[in-house]
Amino acid sequence: MPEEAGEQLGLRTLEDISALILQSHDLQETLDNIVNLVAKRMSSDVCSIYLLEEDGETLRLHATRGLSRLSVGITMKISEGLTGLVVEQRGVVATDNAPRHPRYKYFRKTKEEKVLSFLGVPFFERDTPMGVLVIQNREARTFTPQEISAVSTIAWQISSIVSNAKLLDSVRKKEEERAFFAAEVDRLKKSGVLKEGGRPARKSPSSAALTGIGISPGFALGKVSILHHRGPTEEAVLERVRPRAEELNMFQQALEKARIHTIYMEKRMGEILSEADAAIFHSHLMILEDRGFIAKITALIEDGLGAHRAVNQVVEAYVSAFARMEDPYLRERSADMEDIGRRICDALNGHSSHRERLREERIIVARELLPSDLAIMDHGKVIGIATEKGNQNAHSAIMARALGIPAVFGVEGLLQQVGVRSEVVVDGNSGCVYVNPDHSVKQEYVRLQGEFDQKQRALEEIRDLPACTPDGCTVSLLANIGLLSDIKVAHLHGAEGVGLYRTEFPFMTRSSLPTRQVQASVYRKVLEGFPDLPVHIRTLDIGGDKGLSYFPHPKEDNPFLGWRSMRLSLDREDILREQLAAILIASASGKCHLMFPMISGVDEVRRIKAILSQVKDELTREGRSFDPEIGFGVMVELPAAILVIDMLVKEVDYVSIGTNDLIQYTLACDRNNPRVKKWYDPYHPAVLHSIKKVADAAAGAGKPASLCGEMAGEPINAVLLMGLGLRCFSLSAPNIPRVKEAVRRVSLQKAREIGDRVLAMESAQSIREYLEAAQRELGL
Repeated sequence: MPEEAGEQLGLRTLEDISALILQSHDLQETLDNIVNLVAKRMSSDVCSIYLLEEDGETLRLHATRGLSRLSVGITMKISEGLTGLVVEQRGVVATDNAPRHPRYKYFRKTKEEKVLSFLGVPFFERDTPMGVLVIQNREARTFTPQEISAVSTIAWQISSIVSNAKLLDSVRKKEEERAFFAAEVDRLKKSGVLKEGGRPARKSPSSAALTGIGISPGFALGKVSILHHRGPTEEAVLERVRPRAEELNMFQQALEKARIHTIYMEKRMGEILSEADAAIFHSHLMILEDRGFIAKITALIEDGLGAHRAVNQVVEAYVSAFARMEDPYLRERSADMEDIGRRICDALNGHSSHRERLREERIIVARELLPSDLAIMDHGKVIGIATEKGNQNAHSAIMARALGIPAVFGVEGLLQQVGVRSEVVVDGNSGCVYVNPDHSVKQEYVRLQGEFDQKQRALEEIRDLPACTPDGCTVSLLANIGLLSDIKVAHLHGAEGVGLYRTEFPFMTRSSLPTRQVQASVYRKVLEGFPDLPVHIRTLDIGGDKGLSYFPHPKEDNPFLGWRSMRLSLDREDILREQLAAILIASASGKCHLMFPMISGVDEVRRIKAILSQVKDELTREGRSFDPEIGFGVMVELPAAILVIDMLVKEVDYVSIGTNDLIQYTLACDRNNPRVKKWYDPYHPAVLHSIKKVADAAAGAGKPASLCGEMAGEPINAVLLMGLGLRCFSLSAPNIPRVKEAVRRVSLQKAREIGDRVLAMESAQSIREYLEAAQRELGL
């Protein structure tokens, strides 16, 4: 399979390929979009797409950027011209002087007499030529091997686009045909030509192409099973409230049943996958055993509410708190609370959750899939999942990825289109769901599955290889994690440790502050999950959009500039001391590093170090073992920290640049506010010079500097950051293979050239355009 190239075309993955198709209304518009993008990104005067007709002998110009519009539709035989030669040879044709080539043929309608250079690359459907992608320039241009490689990969990607676009076009035409015939039938009935009565014809299922979020990669084709959830809330409204003692007893019995069921699911998932994956249900169990959570429900029952209403009221308060959070990772935890509440209400209603047994392989379709739904299913028979709600951060999404089940979430209107007799294609790569696809769609997805498997094998080959440039510079690629189940995902993608472990979740799933023992148990599991590898544990970062239901927090007009993160922790030393003690106790289990967020100056660092020293003394007196040399680092995400970075690096063992907040605070721009999101730009010179300043200060002090955030997840960005002096990135685990591939292909010398060039530029737009060109040149 060709290496990925030209990723700025929006074709980095099959997901982006599908997105490009679906933003167009038909095949022609899709092709027009493609040539416009390729011409711009390849800096070419002309870009054209020729498709081979069914006769296998005729090429037709379907779309062009740069040639006369009147030329669209012209045909040529594969025995004619340079474009025909590409098909005849089934290979690349390149020349810097096309008119002198013996196969050159001038077509008057194209008005291409001013074009000198020519690059033609074929694309195939299976092994059959499908068309030709042509790049032309007015001036003589010798195409480099890197450029030819990039265009070849673009052509390969275009073959998928054209195939998919044709399929969608076919689906639409069939829908139009059905609508036409339905209208004709109605017209004939009204005119009396067709009589009512008799045995009605069987209604054929309608086709539809829907889009959502690709959750778990891969493809699935099959019949569906539709999952319906009971509505415990409705039953609670109608129930008769019994005496308090009876309601309390019912609640306690239901709570115990829910615990038993949760233990069963944890054990089942542990046997099927791993202890780390089963930890999803361990967190549920901790909530079901949490005294604060139970006390809130009990108090409402004591006040006269029925058990159902009490459970729903408390659970809804938690769900509401999670749903208001800005961080999508934490926002999705509301589904876990819904799952727990439903489990208790099922027990109150006398419903038992039996393992779903399927007679044959099926695709599960639902409004929303909760962790317990997936846990009790017959995984051997579940070949795909499609839901109306949910995203990448849902626990059920994490489980689907761990189980290797192709899944698409967030498909609007899915249940309106799917019936019990429907057949569905689930494309977990692109986020597409095809309902009742025709034969050509099915065949296409068989082919795509083969290509996907081939690409996965290629990435698998470099998983355990170091991220080392051709000229010998090694880069560390670490994972950002927040759940114990993320450990397996990180290892799956070749992470060399953890650059950021978010500690908020153990606090947010409870109704009171977790003890140091509870915290230490969680941190120890993370460290044990990465033996001999570094794990950077970030202390509690609450406030802003992340609140705790049991922790009183003042209403603030500007919460992101208010009482949050390290400021809150330093004001509430009791919370900070407990967490530091827990991390230190766990530190004996691995290579642990402390990381403190939202630091603005030296005074804060010195105060934290004093508190840490006192906690160490306390543990020593208690005879507790810990790593006395535990790493001490700070996150650089405030402009203030940038300005005093030369002072900060003298106080710490390492620094980690948090780009998400650094961009937001440097540019005074909330990235989640649609009105100002366009100003949230990682390529703003102020942001890049800030990163360079931190890298230089750390290098001058002989201290490591890492970068964590979404910025490092793009291959060309990783090359740029490498050129700015960084040698360690912490990113979402699924992005690690692509970034590693880029690092292994680009020399440090080239990265430095890119970094120097970017730092000399004055605008984000010019930087972006330059990086797009560099990405094409490097074939990333």
